[in-house]
Amino acid sequence: MEYVYLDNAATTPLDTEVVEKMLPFLTDRFGNADSPHALGRKAMTAVDNARDTVAACLGAKPSEIYFTSGGTEADNWAILGGARAKKKEGRNHVLVSVIEHHAALYAAKTLREEGFDVEYIPVNEGGRVEVSDVIARLKPTTALVCIMRVNNETGVVQPIEKIAPHVQKSGALFFVDGVQAAPHERINVREMGVDMLSVSSHKFHGPKGCGALYIRSGVKVEKLVGGGEQERGLRGGTLNVPAIVGFAAALNKTERLREETQRHIQRLQDLFLQGIAELDGVFINGEKEERTAAVLSLRVAGVDNATLLYKADLEGLCIAAGSACASASVKPSHVLLAMGMSEQAARETVRVSFGRQNTEEEVVLAAKIFVKTVKSLRKD
Repeated sequence: MEYVYLDNAATTPLDTEVVEKMLPFLTDRFGNADSPHALGRKAMTAVDNARDTVAACLGAKPSEIYFTSGGTEADNWAILGGARAKKKEGRNHVLVSVIEHHAALYAAKTLREEGFDVEYIPVNEGGRVEVSDVIARLKPTTALVCIMRVNNETGVVQPIEKIAPHVQKSGALFFVDGVQAAPHERINVREMGVDMLSVSSHKFHGPKGCGALYIRSGVKVEKLVGGGEQERGLRGGTLNVPAIVGFAAALNKTERLREETQRHIQRLQDLFLQGIAELDGVFINGEKEERTAAVLSLRVAGVDNATLLYKADLEGLCIAAGSACASASVKPSHVLLAMGMSEQAARETVRVSFGRQNTEEEVVLAAKIFVKTVKSLRKD
């Protein structure tokens, strides 16, 4: 069976051009980038070139880019490393939005266990952080503020540029999870006014297991991974040269095709919504807020999301739940609950996410499968 894949917010297929750029470093140019001989120097040159490319795409300096194993590590490093460094200045208050990725929420929980005063920023019913709520919670002791740019479940875009000046004025660090933003919008860390920002390669057709953390020059962050002097002594471990090369190539291509891709993805979302318009009781979560066209969070009234995903999969459609819900016994999405939705409504939500490689024909077919599946379940 051929599948229509509309779960691009989870991961994206590896671009063939990216694979071609990675191959030499999986075969002939296999050297350790920290080795002093010719093969090592070739590997380090490739890493340096990749760092230049990533920096240019993010509006940063190459010296501000640190390669990681992905978004989860970058989130943990920024939150734990940033807060711990600020604690030495007498700051122990941390602000984290309630809709963050589990990696960020885990790091916040760790800080609380270490004695930090961790406070959570609420969102409105559309899933957006209100600037006034951040301002009201800033203190002289605030060490770090963590707010993601684009929510991975709803696609709602957060007002980072409006929040940044207030965080800067307070003297706290501002960390933004940019994992879902990087595939779908131009990022310039200077214009955003952030101190740290995370990205992950596999969200924009690069290899899994590679990402980066931008750390603004002058910002002190304690290391998270020790054991070596790689990444200017801040992140130990042998550099994954093939993945780093692929990451940079994927981000560069994403930037190059950005406008064309966004027009295409908006067309795909429009086609899908047109295709399911005959269904009653289908609601877009966060509809009234600014959202990326790539992520569509849909509540299908009266239909359990786990059952819908299972039945759709049997028909050849790959989509996701609005949460990590695998069964009725698992807690519903923390994001949807934070938006004021009931547990039942959260369990009726699925996520459809579009990517550059999806075609209009695929999306038209996906809509037909979706309609057929929902009608079948509602009859049951």
